[in-house]
Amino acid sequence: MQVVIYVNFDYICMMNSEREILYYKKYFIDFFMSLDDGAKKKIAYVLDMLKTQQRLNKNFVKLVRDGVYELRAGHNGNIYRAFFIFDEGNIVMLFNGFQKKTQKTPESEIEKAVKLKNEYYASKP
Repeated sequence: MQVVIYVNFDYICMMNSEREILYYKKYFIDFFMSLDDGAKKKIAYVLDMLKTQQRLNKNFVKLVRDGVYELRAGHNGNIYRAFFIFDEGNIVMLFNGFQKKTQKTPESEIEKAVKLKNEYYASKP
């Protein structure tokens, strides 16, 4: 019996590493390093999905304002958010992150992300 395996290489290449995840300054890294290992793993999992999947549902990614998106992750009853943009090419640029303590995302965190986005674009050549 002969077994034929069909592999769609275009799909594999596209899904393997569709986006490059970068961070602007150290805001995201400082936030990430302050978390416990379980929360880090959950955020890394969502970042990996963002890197490799064309579309994520609103449980993981949501447009907030002015081209700034919110990456959403939860662990042990805690809710974590990190702001980012989709930049030229396949770049995802991470900005600030925080642990959410209220139902609504604090306006100060959104404003900080928008400010960092504007700062980032102003610093680009």
